[in-house]
Amino acid sequence: MGLAMARSFTAAGMKVVIADIEDAALAAVAQEFAATNADVLTLKVDVTDRAAMEEAAQATQEAFAKVHVVCNNAGVAVGGSVVDMTYEDWDWVMKVNLDGVINGIQTFVKRIIAHGEGGHIINTASMAGHMAIPALSVYNTTKFAVVGLSEAIRLDLAAHDIGVSVLCPGVVKTNIFESGRNRPEALTGERDTSAMVLTAQGTDEERQAQLAALLDDALEPAIVGDMVLDAILHNDEYIFTHPKFLDATDGRNSQIQSSFERWAKYREAHGA
Repeated sequence: MGLAMARSFTAAGMKVVIADIEDAALAAVAQEFAATNADVLTLKVDVTDRAAMEEAAQATQEAFAKVHVVCNNAGVAVGGSVVDMTYEDWDWVMKVNLDGVINGIQTFVKRIIAHGEGGHIINTASMAGHMAIPALSVYNTTKFAVVGLSEAIRLDLAAHDIGVSVLCPGVVKTNIFESGRNRPEALTGERDTSAMVLTAQGTDEERQAQLAALLDDALEPAIVGDMVLDAILHNDEYIFTHPKFLDATDGRNSQIQSSFERWAKYREAHGA
């Protein structure tokens, strides 16, 4: 999705810095944009490394002087029951999905405020930030946190003319199911990240077929890139790429409302 955003941004005339942890991915991206007139800088960055994020910010300013838009998009996942999760599972996913967003905010927000021209922050969450999904407790935790963080800082940054949008996609054709390839050796785990969507019983072949079917029905990243650009232009708070999940969020909201009513009656009955 990050590359799709970069393509949409450059098509709109923006200067773009693309950060990734993989050398091969950066080389491919550099080659792609070298064939265009776009102003693109590629940087190798681990979003969990605060010093590296600071160096990336300095390199960005040296290249383009000012930063106006920041997209905190890095994401990884593990799947399985919370009973089977290890500290390494929690630490890896939290460091990338949540700390990575925090590091982006801490690194760039004051820089945007300093030039006084306003800007925009895009934080990538997920529909898993609005609805509980079995076998995704670790991923759910990070994405609910990113949604709440985004809603809060949107209030803080409005006075500085900095908008904040939280991207909440369903399944998109990305490499997140293979994110274990970049898992640090110190946080090694045994789970295949694709298991997050393969919780049903079955053979390996059946489970792989289920994953293939899911990806066949997934949204193309280019659509998401264009939606993000449109959200920046209109300062939308949420970007919901999959309208079909509205019923699921309505169900959660209904449960919350029912709970408020239940406890209001409790207090009334107990004179509280």
